[in-house]
Amino acid sequence: MASVSRIAFVTIGQTPRSDIVPEMMAEIAAGLERAPAHEEFGVLDGLDGAGLDGFRARDGELSFATRLRSGEEIVVSKERTEERLNALLAEIDAAGFDLIVLLCTGTRIDPLKNTLVVEAQRIVDSTVEALAASCRQLGVIVPLERQVAEFAKRHVFAGDPKVVSASPYAGDDMATRARGVAGCDLVVMHCMGYSDAMLCEVRSAIDAPVLLSRRLVAGVVRQMI
Repeated sequence: MASVSRIAFVTIGQTPRSDIVPEMMAEIAAGLERAPAHEEFGVLDGLDGAGLDGFRARDGELSFATRLRSGEEIVVSKERTEERLNALLAEIDAAGFDLIVLLCTGTRIDPLKNTLVVEAQRIVDSTVEALAASCRQLGVIVPLERQVAEFAKRHVFAGDPKVVSASPYAGDDMATRARGVAGCDLVVMHCMGYSDAMLCEVRSAIDAPVLLSRRLVAGVVRQMI
């Protein structure tokens, strides 16, 4: 692949992701004479009412927190969301994009035939695993309280990470929630919905290096431009 000229950003929520994509594109294209073109696709695009209700997580299901076009948070079933996500990715794979970027740090997908995929899940977890190998205590911030209990089922890190919740979509006080991982040697904000502004709030509350998922992913994409 000589160059990346067309990027498909794929969210498990609805587009446009005005809370993520502009910030990521600013980082990806910083200093470039010409930024790559990009389009957005959403698993929940075109759905409302009963259609959205069909994706909401039920008791006992693994879940994702994502954002609707209105800015409202929705908690969806991991299983049903991933099923629709894989169907959407198969369509995008045939559309001639140079790169697909997944805007979720919890998804597992089927291999595609034509297009290189940047899986946020793998980028973030691999980076954290490498950095956390020598730290005494890893701290993790996830969007939902129910994901605190789910975390060990979905991610494998050395030791016993301290996990707390803070929603990027529901107006949670990031600094207050971040104090739950005070004393950790390394902290990761494990959701693409967390912004640079939220990162600053967390860093103001604790004395540890803090990783922002969208920044890690944007850095990888920038290396490919």
